[in-house]
Amino acid sequence: MSCNSTDSLVHHLYRFIGETVTIFTTSGGASGCGFTGVLLSVNPRFVRLLTSMGDAPSNPLAKNICGENGNGCMPGFSGFGLSDADNLLGKNPMKGSGSKFGSVCDIPIDRIAAFCHNTV
Repeated sequence: MSCNSTDSLVHHLYRFIGETVTIFTTSGGASGCGFTGVLLSVNPRFVRLLTSMGDAPSNPLAKNICGENGNGCMPGFSGFGLSDADNLLGKNPMKGSGSKFGSVCDIPIDRIAAFCHNTV
């Protein structure tokens, strides 16, 4: 196996899986400001960063989710419709309130301009 600069970068990146890093790319605009997140995975073509953590799942036994008497959580309950699904999922994240989804960023290795990490 030959050792070129891409192989060296991939091996170096691999050491930081699970750590918070910042990666700057060769692109312009907002993406040129860099991506900061937890390094999830590295392969010879891409790195994957968790750039925003989603909310934790809600408690399925909470009173406000199951209704006043809790029957909505019992097996075989009837009438599970859209309004019940909204209660289970919380407020619509697209409306700017309630739960939010996380985000993952895949960055091509050949577009990395700089890789920043802590020294410790």
